[in-house]
Amino acid sequence: MSVEFVGMIGTQHVSEIHPSAGPPVDREFVRRFARAHEDAGFDKVLVGYSSSTPDGLQVAGYAAAHTERLGYLVAHRPGFVAPTLAARTYATLDQLSGGRVAMHVISGGSDPEQRRDGDFLTKDERYDRTDEYLDVVARTWTADAPFSHHGRYYQVEQVQAEIRPVQQPRIPIYFGGSSAAAYRVGGRHADVFALWGEPLAETAEQIASVHAAARAAGRTELPGISVSFRPILAATEELAWERAHRIRDRIVAAKGGHGSFTGSKLHRVTPSGSPPNVGSQRLLAAAERGERHDRALWTATAAASGAAGNSTALVGTPDTVAAALLDYVDIGVTTLLIRGYDPLDDAVDYGRELIPLVRQELARRESGLVRA
Repeated sequence: MSVEFVGMIGTQHVSEIHPSAGPPVDREFVRRFARAHEDAGFDKVLVGYSSSTPDGLQVAGYAAAHTERLGYLVAHRPGFVAPTLAARTYATLDQLSGGRVAMHVISGGSDPEQRRDGDFLTKDERYDRTDEYLDVVARTWTADAPFSHHGRYYQVEQVQAEIRPVQQPRIPIYFGGSSAAAYRVGGRHADVFALWGEPLAETAEQIASVHAAARAAGRTELPGISVSFRPILAATEELAWERAHRIRDRIVAAKGGHGSFTGSKLHRVTPSGSPPNVGSQRLLAAAERGERHDRALWTATAAASGAAGNSTALVGTPDTVAAALLDYVDIGVTTLLIRGYDPLDDAVDYGRELIPLVRQELARRESGLVRA
């Protein structure tokens, strides 16, 4: 089987342990960052979204113009532009990039963050809107004849887009979330459903919930599953754990981290001490049960950052972390989203030391050979 590797790029060198410096858009860094992922063998990179960061589609377009093969998974929050416009915008970028675009749909887990862009719907209403929104987006990409839609949130008439995606039948849709509403809507629409890195047992439970929602929506082809991690590598186990504790200490010293190009610092815990989104709540619950899980999963970085975004680590040598990633493949994961606390250098290291190990083992399995 094949497994997709997704990284993440931003417009500055910044992470939970690296404060931002310089202009909000560093064009040279974007070029270097994207090319580093392409050279490392990543299939795609995620371009994040927040109410305060640069526009992801424009970032992806710029990076695509400076790479040849790398795909761009561009985060998108339904509700701020019309679905027909979003469909045309993504289709245009898909054409200009030669079919290298995917849409990562995030309905929004934080009311204050949504309101910064003028969205005052409740969480459940946002998911209902997303459900309707994606119906219109998909029809705009695929309809053979003009169509109209009269729903609760959107009214369009005689839609007939001249611009269509290169990818057929449409651009891939990835979908993030961990709530029952996310399972319901993502199970209906997603080509790939994205989860944050939890222990194996809890991840298997979430996969079952996503697949059950997809079957309930009448699907026979179930969505793929993406899981996100922050690998921390070193030449020996001892050195890897020393590095991991240094990273955790730097996050703590920064009182939860410096934020990052995901905009995740905007999702810190609420005054009550609990984050608003279910995904972060689940990561913190795993951290409360213990710092170390399974082969190499470490939750201390999630606890230190308030689980602001995908923040659990896999710690060890490249062999150990590759084996840990394969444990997730064995329970049904099809996409591995990996990004580092040292974003650029870690991407290079993953391409040199981690990604080849996973792909080599999958190739061995495919050929029927057993790893020594």
